[in-house]
Amino acid sequence: MELITLTKIPSDEILAGLFGIEWEALIVKSDGKLALSPHPEVFGDKLKNPVVTTDFSESQIEIITPTYSTIEEAFSTFSLLADIVNFSLRDDEYLWFQSLPAILPYDSQIPIAQYSGEGKSSQTYRENLASKYGVKKQMISGVHFNFSFTEDFIKKLYEITDFDLDYQEFKNEIYLKITRNYLRHCWLIIYLTGCSIGSHESFSRECIHLMDEVDAYGNHYSTKGPSLRNSSCGYKNLKRLYPRYTSVEDFADDVNSFIERGDLSQAKELYTQIRLKPKDPSDLLNSLKNDGIKYIEVRTLDINPFYNCGLVEHDMKFLQLFLIYMLVKSESDFECWQSEAFINEERVAEKAYDETIRLVRDGKEITIKEWAYEIINEMYGMCEVLGFDEFDTLKLMHDRVLNPDLTYGKRLLELIRKEGYINAHMNLAINNKRTSVEMIKKLEESNSPEFRKYFSLALKDE
Repeated sequence: MELITLTKIPSDEILAGLFGIEWEALIVKSDGKLALSPHPEVFGDKLKNPVVTTDFSESQIEIITPTYSTIEEAFSTFSLLADIVNFSLRDDEYLWFQSLPAILPYDSQIPIAQYSGEGKSSQTYRENLASKYGVKKQMISGVHFNFSFTEDFIKKLYEITDFDLDYQEFKNEIYLKITRNYLRHCWLIIYLTGCSIGSHESFSRECIHLMDEVDAYGNHYSTKGPSLRNSSCGYKNLKRLYPRYTSVEDFADDVNSFIERGDLSQAKELYTQIRLKPKDPSDLLNSLKNDGIKYIEVRTLDINPFYNCGLVEHDMKFLQLFLIYMLVKSESDFECWQSEAFINEERVAEKAYDETIRLVRDGKEITIKEWAYEIINEMYGMCEVLGFDEFDTLKLMHDRVLNPDLTYGKRLLELIRKEGYINAHMNLAINNKRTSVEMIKKLEESNSPEFRKYFSLALKDE
């Protein structure tokens, strides 16, 4: 897809889309230990509540926003839901604003999410994952950003594009190209948004091995890279699996082959930085082949401990621009691009702050800053050509590349050095809960219909 083609469509129609946020977080006690109590009753049946449920553990809450037509709407709803959840937790429990876990008990004491009846298969799936990957790895949490263009935009693009494809194939190729390019370049998102640099000693020895410093309380942290969640010790498949993204049929065939040879138990066990999402998630591969790609799910983002909802709106805006850039950016024909991409994401996650580190692009070495400046400068050009007024967002990201001290990872490094890993995050958790409580009390007094709508939805049990 060439940039010049998009100039034939108004900028507001290109920026239109559908957006959603999924966010996981552990629940902890005031001493930083994992809360071992069941999923809070106030949120009702975890199978029936559409916006507040559990992820792997009873102690791991998940917020899922509805889909919205603007990032602003999606973010404001998510922020409100995060406040409602924090407000509704038990008095002595807090959301843990960090992708790597708090103080964990013995494996056998970590409570896997419990289900009955029709949800029993979900519990069995989690138990099998715990056995395969280890229960502590399951406690890693993160943020997922769901994105699609509007159908009107894709139809307009189809009408003005000279591709020998039917409409569904064309739509699939849009998301496949974004996915291929995102995998090649997601190392930049890891650098810009990574914020998981420390760990309590109760977590994985594999992760602690990557950390080069110890705080005054015996907890470990790294001075070298921004995101241990995205590092070699993160939650990844036991084997490196590289499905083809040439078509949905090729992708589905490859994932089926991974299942047949025992590398995966089912399709959703494929852990990648970005996922193709179907109309029917219960029959993922067949739905992709029959119905096409409905949207894509970006899975790179760490929880941000510096903000009351663990997420930053301008990071979401940059991510949208980045995905559009992935659509218009030309692709390399380098054969081993997926293995290179994997190397780059782990190098950045573990060692981006080391000036000697080099990434690999089409078999040749390149510095992080050189490649990052190239990407951001090309994005400036794209925004100018397409009439996007997002230069402030791009400057924020440019400044993080220019000065690593402005990155979330470096900011967290200074905080851990001052307060220690657990103390720093508990202070943030307590302050965030206090802010959420104050915010919800003000909204209760205002009695706005929007607040009542989501307060009722979050606490739904029907």
